[in-house]
Amino acid sequence: MRALLKSALALIAVGALVLPVSAGTLEDVKSRGELRCVVSTGIAGFAYPDESGNWKGFDIDFCRATAAAVLGDASKMKAVTSTGKTRFTKLNSGEGDVLWRNTTITFSRDVGIKLTFVGVNYYDGQGFMVNKSLGVNSAKELDGASVCIQTGTTTELNLADFFRANNMKYEAVTIEKNSEARALYMSGRCDIYTTDASGLAATRSTFPNPNDHKILPEIISKEPLGPATRQGDDQWADIIRWVYNATVTAEELGVNSSNVDSMRNSNNPEILRLLGVEDNQGQELGLNRDWAYQIIKQVGNYGEIFERNIGTNTPIGLARGLNDLWTRGGLQYSPPFR
Repeated sequence: MRALLKSALALIAVGALVLPVSAGTLEDVKSRGELRCVVSTGIAGFAYPDESGNWKGFDIDFCRATAAAVLGDASKMKAVTSTGKTRFTKLNSGEGDVLWRNTTITFSRDVGIKLTFVGVNYYDGQGFMVNKSLGVNSAKELDGASVCIQTGTTTELNLADFFRANNMKYEAVTIEKNSEARALYMSGRCDIYTTDASGLAATRSTFPNPNDHKILPEIISKEPLGPATRQGDDQWADIIRWVYNATVTAEELGVNSSNVDSMRNSNNPEILRLLGVEDNQGQELGLNRDWAYQIIKQVGNYGEIFERNIGTNTPIGLARGLNDLWTRGGLQYSPPFR
């Protein structure tokens, strides 16, 4: 009997080790009344404080969309700033509830750092920016150049691989914040600034004379950027996944912040499910029935978020490209609300 008891206790102990952790992030956010969103220290168009100190941008709008879905109010979010080195620590320590930041999904981050990535809200790739006065037209002409590069990012390894593959040498000028790179690049301390191409366009837009600088044609990596949560809280990961999916589905179905009220009378069953008129998918997530309606009404669909912050009519000037809907040749694609 004693041996059987020991065996039973051992099995219970082992089971306790493999059972998923119930982190209860949703309950924490609801009881706090505020979403804590891990973002960058500041990138024009993506996450930046305006003159009044209010955070805005593409990444911030997804933070706001999450707050709208969970708390019913897009304004109930706090930006938790982070560098490339500190972003995962701030998320995993509980200082932030979700990471909506220009962060590349990789094997080591997903598996080794114990993060759960739930989608790609921006498809990007690493590029190079130079002053036109250097007369450089290709990244393969950069042998011996000094390069500003952010530590704790995938760009470090990509840069080393690219220069090694092309038998070139470089001097790394390491920085932690985008603002440091901007200052060093503008002062001439580094010949090149390398990061995701979207980040280069964002930084260039802040220069006194943006047209004096160009982004070289080579894209040397895949940089799928997406939101992350802590592992072990499947309910919270589902919420973040479907917040993103709701913005893409809304654009695909022609639902936006201006017509979302009238769309509640649509004959399209998927629109009615999305907006909570039929079924109650919100209940399955632990949210109110109108969670997706609140996202679209208060923040907008994916296309609105993109064009408002980084689109062709903004100083950033990014075309949709790979980030267009799948129906228009892009990669943005959401599973159905069914």
